[in-house]
Amino acid sequence: MHLNVKFLTSAAEARQLTPDLGREIAFAGRSNAGKSTAINAITQRSGLARVSRTPGRTQLINFFEVGAERRLVDLPGYGFAKVPERVRAHWLELLQTYFDVRESLVGLILIVDSRRGLGAQDAAMLEWALARGRAAHVLLTKSDKLTRQESLRVLRETREACADAAVSVQLFSAHAKQGIDEARAVIERWLEL
Repeated sequence: MHLNVKFLTSAAEARQLTPDLGREIAFAGRSNAGKSTAINAITQRSGLARVSRTPGRTQLINFFEVGAERRLVDLPGYGFAKVPERVRAHWLELLQTYFDVRESLVGLILIVDSRRGLGAQDAAMLEWALARGRAAHVLLTKSDKLTRQESLRVLRETREACADAAVSVQLFSAHAKQGIDEARAVIERWLEL
């Protein structure tokens, strides 16, 4: 992955999205699944995506450039964020618009805490992406917190849950530096870097 990844812009409204050119990959996940940490590990840039102890801090769609007309997109987390219902409704509308209109979106990297497994909202995100003909890849984060047997079980269960769809699944730990090269290879292939 290019190390010259740079922040482009943030969007709070659909009209603020970057020009819909080239190829981009969206990162999505529950508010405390480790999305920002995963983005930082994959791009080898510690402060690129803001990591917070407070779940749900990513409240905008953040665009990062990784090459000419090639972007990574950090979507707002879902689930735990303690935000007013109107804000949550706005996020949902913004995400739905994003998935509906982005021609440059080639794939979704779904961040799932390996200790929790695939939840209903995660499954809905996968359905959104797949219904629009996009590729999907699941990162089972924080796998270093599981025993080998537990991690293999959650990997198997997640693959079985995604068996009907064209979804790839892997174990990932930024802390233990596990699965970073594998995730980066998926991104490079999708972006054709």
